[in-house]
Amino acid sequence: MRFLGNILWIVFGGLIIALGWLVVGGVLCLTIVGIPLGLQCFKAAELTLAPFGREVVYGGGVGSALGNFLWAITFGWMFALSYVLAGIFNCVTIIGIPFGMQAFKLAKLAWAPFGAEIL
Repeated sequence: MRFLGNILWIVFGGLIIALGWLVVGGVLCLTIVGIPLGLQCFKAAELTLAPFGREVVYGGGVGSALGNFLWAITFGWMFALSYVLAGIFNCVTIIGIPFGMQAFKLAKLAWAPFGAEIL
């Protein structure tokens, strides 16, 4: 199911969303101040490309908490909200529930990427 889910995810929009994360991350990395934010975008792009069969482990300390707070009030809320809405729309049908669950996983990462590790 993991392989088939990832293929369907990529075909039906995952590739385009991952490329969007890569572009945003690249633009942020053009400035010294934006490099930490850009690296988090690359992390989100990695999970967005193939979310099935992977999980996110959250950790970190004060620095991660501060980074997540700043991220959430600037960009993170928009990204997380879009993933939550996509998850709700996917969960309307029985077939879309696995994709909706992946969207909710991505929403959590989009809300708080600092200190998160993708396994």
